[in-house]
Amino acid sequence: MKELEQIAIEVRKKLLQNIVKAGGGHTGGSMSSVDILVALYFEVMNIDPENPDKKGRDRFIMSKGHSVESYQAVLSRRGFFSEEVLDTYGDFDSILAGHPTRKVPGVEVNSGALGHGLSVGVGMALAAKRSGTGCRAFVLMGDGEQGEGSIMEAAAAAGHYHLDNLIAIIDRNGLQISGKTEEVLSIENLEAKYQACNWSVRYCNGHDMNELTTTLKDAPFEQGKPSLLIAHTVKGKGVSFMENIAAWHHKVPSTEQYQQAMEELNLKLEGK
Repeated sequence: MKELEQIAIEVRKKLLQNIVKAGGGHTGGSMSSVDILVALYFEVMNIDPENPDKKGRDRFIMSKGHSVESYQAVLSRRGFFSEEVLDTYGDFDSILAGHPTRKVPGVEVNSGALGHGLSVGVGMALAAKRSGTGCRAFVLMGDGEQGEGSIMEAAAAAGHYHLDNLIAIIDRNGLQISGKTEEVLSIENLEAKYQACNWSVRYCNGHDMNELTTTLKDAPFEQGKPSLLIAHTVKGKGVSFMENIAAWHHKVPSTEQYQQAMEELNLKLEGK
């Protein structure tokens, strides 16, 4: 777990470096989702960076595709492509764009139009059931994204088809681009909504690596039901002046802010 925690800090440093270099990026949501992505890619999912398209692999859909900076940094660190490629983010003609695309090794589907990822995950999980490949589909969604009607349509379909090889995770940081989720468009009670669609629901601390990996490895939470993990997170997690601030949804640190962020993250790497 300590190694995974160290990787997560290094990923945060790298994604901030890329956002500053590119002059744009979704900082807050990328920072809140790092620990979830690290747990999935380094401990939970059946994947092979040397053979990204291997038969029977688990599928991952980054439904909250605007948080691509954390996703790309994790894919690179896991070995799907080199750090040299990662460093091209923001460059003309780079394969790395502002949302996930299939041009990037390890990315299963283009994403970013919110509300679509769960539907894709349902299709992948259903196909796996019918073909007998045994693979699972993991979908990471934002909490603001839960206001999309297509999410609940997909949730209903998943429950109807008893897709216990579908694991959805909500990055529940409580904020979206224009403010608090419950003030912009109330989405609670999430547990009751998904349970009504025949899902099994659990909660965890989305920044506790041990809790994340233990809970995700326990999926399916109930046989015959899709699993939902509501991961309580902090927008901008890891940098004091970014945490729980809606303005950091899409914002580039100044030179001084970037230096302070690196100092804080380096201290965390040192265990201070």
